[in-house]
Amino acid sequence: MRILIQRVKRARVLVVGQTVSEIGRGLLLLVGVGREDTEGDVLRLARKVVSLRIFEDEHGKMNLDIKQTGGSILSVSQFTLYADTKKGNRPGFEQSADPDTAKDYWQRFNNMLRNEGVEVREGTFAAHMEVELVNDGPVTIWLDSIK
Repeated sequence: MRILIQRVKRARVLVVGQTVSEIGRGLLLLVGVGREDTEGDVLRLARKVVSLRIFEDEHGKMNLDIKQTGGSILSVSQFTLYADTKKGNRPGFEQSADPDTAKDYWQRFNNMLRNEGVEVREGTFAAHMEVELVNDGPVTIWLDSIK
């Protein structure tokens, strides 16, 4: 799994010009599922996302996690995080999971986040989406299931 995390003041997803999900302060997650990922990877990364202390405390130090701030998560499935650009100029996606597996793991990941006590909103799987955000910081973190 690959997750690009962006700390945001607000974010939303539109499909065909209509808002399908939005959050205020929290995290925008772009989530890619790889061909080699396991349920263990999904659980480990869900716990990692919830535990990351990337929000500022009263002293301006990154010391608070998403639950401590009362923030929300907007999770967007994005297979292009597995783009392979080593050969040529057109990316290949052979390392991304097949759509059925990717959707299943992405939904399990989102449910695991919810089970940790975080409000989670979702983009629309396999849809052409417009993602709008106001990045806070900016703070952008990369997580990968590769050990």
